[in-house]
Amino acid sequence: MTFNIHHGKGIDKQVDLYRIAEVIEKSDADIIGLNEVDKHFSKRSLYENQIGWLAKQLNIEHAFSPSLSIKSKNSTTIRQYGNALLSRYPIVTKKSHSFNYISGLIEGRSLLDATIEINNQLYQIMVTHLSLNPFLHRKQTDFIANHLHMYHHPIMIMGDWNMKPRSRGFRKITNELQDAWHFAEMGPGYTYPSLHPRMRLDYIFVSRNLQVVEAEVLTNMPIASDHLPLKTTLSRC
Repeated sequence: MTFNIHHGKGIDKQVDLYRIAEVIEKSDADIIGLNEVDKHFSKRSLYENQIGWLAKQLNIEHAFSPSLSIKSKNSTTIRQYGNALLSRYPIVTKKSHSFNYISGLIEGRSLLDATIEINNQLYQIMVTHLSLNPFLHRKQTDFIANHLHMYHHPIMIMGDWNMKPRSRGFRKITNELQDAWHFAEMGPGYTYPSLHPRMRLDYIFVSRNLQVVEAEVLTNMPIASDHLPLKTTLSRC
């Protein structure tokens, strides 16, 4: 499942991680990619380590990729914001790739790149949140498309891509991977905004050695974030 949690801030303007945890728990997803996650970031999320809190609440493994890191003068704690992964399977390796090609950007971007193990088989799980800037978006999708060739085991990459279906970036990724929603055959797959969705921004792409069994947008708690989660069920080919 992929879910942009908007640092836990719902459409009622309240920050409530319990709602986010409930959405994840009720989804019954085993692998969850999260965007816009705060880690001791600011007052807006009470300086909470949100991914640590969610992992503990759900009793699940986790990884984090900072897209923005700020050092405070009066504290040794680094304030961070970025992408995260929750997994009911062991996370074997995890690393972060920075997409901050231009210094001074208000909001950085990154790619979380983790290996998990399921029944003695390795899977590469990536989580990202791409830029709205067309130039940066192009550089980010170029990096991802090239990076995919590093791995021979099955790949899943998910997140808020800030692009439209059939756009240049979309075609670049689908030249390499399958768009999970393509196999759902039920509606446009809109995930934003959560109350009256009219845009498809959140995607799950998987390698062709995985079979997409089902894909769905989860609408049971639209108040929890400004995005709806997208979930897919997969099997090995």
